[in-house]
Amino acid sequence: MNPFRIFFAPLVFILRLCVQTAFLAIGQIFSRFVRSSLTMFGIIIGVAVVIGTIGGLTGMKGFVLKEFETFGARKMFMWGYVPEDMRTTVSWSDVKLTTYEANIILERAPSIEKLSPICSMRMDANYDGKLVRGVDVSGIWPDWHDIEDRQMIFGRPFSRIDIEENRQVCFVNAAAVDEMKLDTDPTGDYLQLGGRRFLIVGLVETKDLQFMGNGGDAQSEVFIPFETHKMMNPYTWTNFLLQMTDPEQAADAEASIRFILRKHRNLDPEAEDTFQIRMLQSVIEQFNVMANGITLVASIIVGFTLLVGGVGIMNIMLASVSERTREIGLRKAVGAQPLVVLLQFLIEAVVLCVVGGAIGVLIGMGIVTLLRQLVSWMSEAAVPPGWIILAFGACGFCGVVSGMFPAIKAASLNPINALRHE
Repeated sequence: MNPFRIFFAPLVFILRLCVQTAFLAIGQIFSRFVRSSLTMFGIIIGVAVVIGTIGGLTGMKGFVLKEFETFGARKMFMWGYVPEDMRTTVSWSDVKLTTYEANIILERAPSIEKLSPICSMRMDANYDGKLVRGVDVSGIWPDWHDIEDRQMIFGRPFSRIDIEENRQVCFVNAAAVDEMKLDTDPTGDYLQLGGRRFLIVGLVETKDLQFMGNGGDAQSEVFIPFETHKMMNPYTWTNFLLQMTDPEQAADAEASIRFILRKHRNLDPEAEDTFQIRMLQSVIEQFNVMANGITLVASIIVGFTLLVGGVGIMNIMLASVSERTREIGLRKAVGAQPLVVLLQFLIEAVVLCVVGGAIGVLIGMGIVTLLRQLVSWMSEAAVPPGWIILAFGACGFCGVVSGMFPAIKAASLNPINALRHE
């Protein structure tokens, strides 16, 4: 006898049985359409919600990460900080960052290629008799342009001479031009800031960051040399904006800066830092943790929904076994094995779950498509293929679990008693 036939014949039989039973199950669904639809409702809703949530979350992650990329992956931020246990002995003015510290970081930290101290305050601005109150005026160094990737549209950036000689020069962004009614090219005009007369040396490009919460509306900005800003108000808070040579070496950059500043500030080994460092990588990691938390919650929701849907399917399959008792008895009487009967009802339960899952996936994909069409920043919303596979796998597992008991009950029926059933 052909061993090939001996080996594959049972497999072909089981495969044919599964296909026939699947079509029979689909026929049962359509023959009891309303009842089957209500049975699948929980699974449909659960799968649709999780697919829609994952798709929306993917779009949000893509948007935020793109905004972070625009913001600058090599950036690092620093500011002075008084730890909780030092707040009775150390004042905030004692921990404020200084230009001397900026220079020693640039000199001794090879992982930092550019740095600009930044201080900011609100001032009244006056141009040609028009007064604008509360304009954001920031003091910066020339390296600010490269770190922020904001270049001049007209005019020039600050020079080292502007910084060293405390010159009263400034440049503005496009929003300031509109608000103060400046010339399209304001270079050469004069602007009064805090009662002082500043020469406008240029117009800087504006970078809108929607995820920062400004709704995409650019704010008026005026920039002056850092030393000039400190001359006008020496008490403003100072932050550092730094650019790393390599974002992959962020941990090394942070460690070297921490070592340099701790040594400069004579901090004891057990003392906490009197400054804080923040990098975009850590912000991105926090966002990913939040996104993963939302994904976990969505998974738990779909798990409970599938549990409820599974109970409904088990109930409908038990009812189906009761309704088809004579059919089961007849099949057994003409030679159907218990395993065949068990497979029939088990596959019917799986098909019911998988069909519900398929409808849920289609609804979820429709929700994601709608998000892409209606919400402009959701252009990258999509459902990863792995989640679709996982949804079908979970539905199949739910079908096996919920259909096993009714299938066993059907397979164990006595054919004589089944044929007598009314």
